[in-house]
Amino acid sequence: MSLSTRHLRVHRFAALDAGPRLIVTGAVHGNETAGTRGIERVMREIERGEIDIVRGTVSFVPVCNPLAYRHQRRTGERNLNRRLLPVMPPKEYEDGIANVLCPLLAEHDVLLDLHSFRSPGQPFVLRGPADNRGPLEPFAHEAAEARLAAHVGVRRIVDGWLEAYARGVAERKARGLTPGAVNEDPAYGIGTTEYMRSVGGYAVTLECGQHDDPAAPGVAYQAIRQALALLGIAELPLERPAPDIECLTLARVIDRHAEGDRFIKTWTSFDALAAGDLIALRADGSEVHAPAAGYIVFPDHAALPGHEWFYLAQRSARRLPG
Repeated sequence: MSLSTRHLRVHRFAALDAGPRLIVTGAVHGNETAGTRGIERVMREIERGEIDIVRGTVSFVPVCNPLAYRHQRRTGERNLNRRLLPVMPPKEYEDGIANVLCPLLAEHDVLLDLHSFRSPGQPFVLRGPADNRGPLEPFAHEAAEARLAAHVGVRRIVDGWLEAYARGVAERKARGLTPGAVNEDPAYGIGTTEYMRSVGGYAVTLECGQHDDPAAPGVAYQAIRQALALLGIAELPLERPAPDIECLTLARVIDRHAEGDRFIKTWTSFDALAAGDLIALRADGSEVHAPAAGYIVFPDHAALPGHEWFYLAQRSARRLPG
C-alpha cells in the first residue's frame, strides 16, 4: 500500500441510529504498528459484514504519523505524542498532523489509542486522572474511562501520567540544565488522550506489547472489538474484565542528564524495585536509587540528555467500577 505523507487517511462508519462516537488511532509513533494491523483486521470484518455498526459512529486512523511510519521510526520531525496541540503556523511535520488530528479527536466522545513499546513486557493500559476541577487536567468521566480500561483485555492499568510529567517539568526547571527547552513546558506532556480529555471526551492508551511481538496486533484487535461492544456501537459479545487487574500510578519521572548516564542492567517495564535498589549510575559517578518500593516503567536506554529516562510507579489507591 502506497502511503502519502501529505494527508491522513480516516475511515468512518456511521450507524443510522444515534450513539457514542468512538475514534481508534494507530501508529502515532511510526514504528508502533500493532494498532495499525489490529485496525485493518477490524475494518476488513466490518467491510465483509462480520461486524455491523448499529449505533453511533466509529472512526479509524490506522496511521497517525505517515512520515514516521514510512521510515519505520518513532518520529518524523518530533514526537507527535508530546505537545499535541493545534499550531499556527505549523513549523514541523507533526504540527501539521496536529492541526488535522486535534479537530478530528474533538468530533468524538471516546478515544482508544493503540501503541507498543521497545522492551519485552506484558500489555497494559494507561488511563487519566480521577474526576477533578484542578488546573492541570480537569476531568469528569472517570467511571466511564475506568470501565473502558478494564474491558480492553489487559491485567494492568496505570494512571498519573500528566501529574508525574508536570512534577518532572518542575524538577527540570530547577536543575536549569535545558533553559527554554520545549520539554520544560507541562503542555509537552499532552498527547492524544490528554487532548481528548481537554475537549470533553475520555480516552485510554493501550500498550499492546513489544513492537515486534507477533501477539501484539491480536491484543489491539481484541481491544477494538471490546470497545465497540462496551459502547454498544456493534452487537458483539462483551467479555468480563480480568478478575485480578493491577492498578498502579506513576509517581515520578527521572531524566537522563548526560550521555554517560547508564542503567546498571537492562530494565524492563514493571520490573519490581525495593526501596534503596540501585537503578542507574550518572556520568559524574552518582547513583540513582529507588526512593520507595515500586516498579520501573518506560525505561529508555536510548533517551537523550535532558529528556525522560524512566518512570517510577507505585500501587494506586484508585479502584475500578464494581
